[in-house]
Amino acid sequence: MPEHERTLRMAELVREELAGIIQFEMRDPRIGLVSVQDVRVTKDFAFADVYVSTMTADAGAEPTAEQKATLVGVLNGASGFLRSALAKRHQMRGTPKPRFHYDESLARGRHLEQLIDQATAADRQHATDGEPETAHGR
Repeated sequence: MPEHERTLRMAELVREELAGIIQFEMRDPRIGLVSVQDVRVTKDFAFADVYVSTMTADAGAEPTAEQKATLVGVLNGASGFLRSALAKRHQMRGTPKPRFHYDESLARGRHLEQLIDQATAADRQHATDGEPETAHGR
């Protein structure tokens, strides 16, 4: 089996298990509703970089930098507990040590979506102003 395939399988296993452990076994109120977006395991299986995101109480708002830092700090502080819980669930030669990072891809995606919406609205407005659309400014 190719090593890359083993790494991907391990990453998916760690992602699924950590999501369950965080949701059902952690009792820290600072965590809130956490989603494990992605996991990347090092080739030697020593570390797992875990990318998480969270929802705020105001569903449409992005968490503040302080909320993100608190979440990542709490999860990194609990990495020993999370690693041992992961090891108890599966017999592995070595259980990767989780290192948590906040996943900014959702916020970037929303921002790009807003930019696209603004650009298409501006194009529609330009077309309704009666100016003919021309290619290359001719």
